[in-house]
Amino acid sequence: MTPASPLRDVHPIWSVLTLSLAPAIGLGMARFAYALVLPDMRESLGWSYSAAGFLNTVNAIGYLAGALMTAEFIRRAGLFRATWIGALVCTLSLGICALSGNFIVLSGARLLSGFAAAATFVGGGALAALVAQSRPAQSALLLALFYTGPGTGLIFSGITAPFLLQHFGPGSWWIVWGALTLISALMTVLLVLNRIDVEATDTADKPADVPLRPIALYLAGYFMFGAGYIAYMTFMIAYVRDGGGSPVAQSVFWCLLGLTSLTAPWLWRRLLAHGASGFATATLLGMTMLGTLIALLGTSPLILGVSACVFGVSFLSVVGSTTTFVRLNYPPAAWPKAIGIMAVIFGLGQTLGPFATGAVTDLFGLSYGLVLSAATLGLGMVLCACQRTVKA
Repeated sequence: MTPASPLRDVHPIWSVLTLSLAPAIGLGMARFAYALVLPDMRESLGWSYSAAGFLNTVNAIGYLAGALMTAEFIRRAGLFRATWIGALVCTLSLGICALSGNFIVLSGARLLSGFAAAATFVGGGALAALVAQSRPAQSALLLALFYTGPGTGLIFSGITAPFLLQHFGPGSWWIVWGALTLISALMTVLLVLNRIDVEATDTADKPADVPLRPIALYLAGYFMFGAGYIAYMTFMIAYVRDGGGSPVAQSVFWCLLGLTSLTAPWLWRRLLAHGASGFATATLLGMTMLGTLIALLGTSPLILGVSACVFGVSFLSVVGSTTTFVRLNYPPAAWPKAIGIMAVIFGLGQTLGPFATGAVTDLFGLSYGLVLSAATLGLGMVLCACQRTVKA
């Protein structure tokens, strides 16, 4: 693959922002918005926290399976087509969640959305890396902009779900899923109509090896991130509500997560520009851990707001830092495979995190689940800090 620009008369920032709609759907809507409806679903359907966590574990299993298969899908369909098909399937899975309260049906929908989200993330991430390659001076900013996508999904779901639940009352979780389906459908249309012109052969005809041993510490640290962050994103709305948080407080908390994540590209761009070692990822992991620990100090609006801001400004940037790490350590032909490996490790961590935290929460309470989350993130920080640059 040549380093020529993959774009045709399209501004790189607009291209990346359009691509960011894919993870906005795959993660911001299809994965994270579950936390907003979880308390109502758990009470209406009689679930334990373990059962509630299991639905995010199933989602993570789907993501893991999708990450394992995405490289082949991209090879056959091309990066852009794989990305928008993933977004479309995620949207359909949201619609299924609105149709039934059956645990098996919901589990299947969550599995499907996780599977498809991998295509939005791996395909979109590889495309964003190609766009960034066309503008070296802006590369860190462009990559970071792609990872603001889930924050966009957080904002849309945060200004929708709590108020729908308040207006329609207990048991209205299915109405929220329906509304999220409509929003995701609109974003999918915008994505499809703004094609990024990179053919499948540009990324698949010259495969490159990605040895795992030189990045073993980094992968282990990223696994810990996947296991640790997802507990916060699964159970924090329940934590806010149990602390007396009104629908407005829940909406503000969730929107703060999204809004602060949108500032991350500018806040962390210098850090990410030097992300060839594990230092950048370790720094962001430390900030994510700090945001989790702050929540343990109490449930006052100020404490929860600070927690949301610190966590929000860092957790999505951890994921962005892995793409920077890949881009600075491997040739372009290896990017889809390397990003896919990161997605697999991410998926493994997410598979463990929600169910384990849910079990701890059932036994000891929500605060203990957050302690486990913070400890996991701290271990990931240490492991990533020990990672050195792969190539000279």
